[in-house]
Amino acid sequence: MQRRQALQWIVSGLAGVMARAVTPAYAGEAKEIRIGYQKSGLLPVLKQRQTLDAVFNPQGITIKWVEFSFGPPIMEGINTGNLDFGYTGDAPPVFAQAASANLVYAATLPGNSANGILVKDAAPLKTLADLKGKRVGFGKASSSHTTVLYALDKAGLSYSDIEPVYLSPPDGVAAFARGAIDAWAIWDPYYAISQGSGARVLADGNEVHAPQSFFLANKSFAANHGDLLAKLLNAIAIDLAWANTHRDEVARTNYEVSGTDLEALRKAVARTQYIIQPFSEADTASQQDIANRFLKIGLLPKPIDVRDIVWKWTPAT
Repeated sequence: MQRRQALQWIVSGLAGVMARAVTPAYAGEAKEIRIGYQKSGLLPVLKQRQTLDAVFNPQGITIKWVEFSFGPPIMEGINTGNLDFGYTGDAPPVFAQAASANLVYAATLPGNSANGILVKDAAPLKTLADLKGKRVGFGKASSSHTTVLYALDKAGLSYSDIEPVYLSPPDGVAAFARGAIDAWAIWDPYYAISQGSGARVLADGNEVHAPQSFFLANKSFAANHGDLLAKLLNAIAIDLAWANTHRDEVARTNYEVSGTDLEALRKAVARTQYIIQPFSEADTASQQDIANRFLKIGLLPKPIDVRDIVWKWTPAT
């Protein structure tokens, strides 16, 4: 029963928004680029630094920022044409594609956000095998959902061996604190914050499946304004190079934006790779494997071919 409910939540949410909204035509001149972002990470820093405004405003193009708590709603916004561009982890675009979402992979951010599975310090769970029969919290169709699948596989467990508890990151914070879940799969900065607040790492995401994030774009926007999309990615690449040598400033700017613990943000920033690259064959294979795993356990409604939604970006030299 829970699997059917999960499937309905993941897929019908996208399909429902698709039915309610009409994707705007992109054939005309672009006046605005709408970017979906999460409160922590590089994009809030770009927003504060106004570097993209400096690139696009002289062309008469406004940058509009729209905040979300995690990836799946960003995919909905891109699909419906309410967003042109956004950033998310590995699982959301897989589910969006299965729902026939109108989006494309624009670029890859390898190792851009750490994640893992946490338990309380005093919890009896010592290995991944100890998750059997336990309540594991994570966001549906999120990168943490992916981490859980690969962790279970590593431990020789199946998805039916745990009790999944589907939680947004803020709800996960509360559930983990009050002991409503036995383990919590989450990404930075929540991951770093919890590590310093009585939580123990049962498994780091890199131990089970190297985390990757992606920039995605509305398919119609990419088709009709590929020059702007390439210019946007090239501008972000410059900011990523800056972030690599200004990590404390990145952490401080995130602190000013989010109010999150500064030391936790420093920890998160220190283990972030500020790299952007075109979506590669290796990325295709990795995303396809994730899609196949979700299909196998009945959470993806149909097979997908990741290659169908790849947009080719050639970085500026």
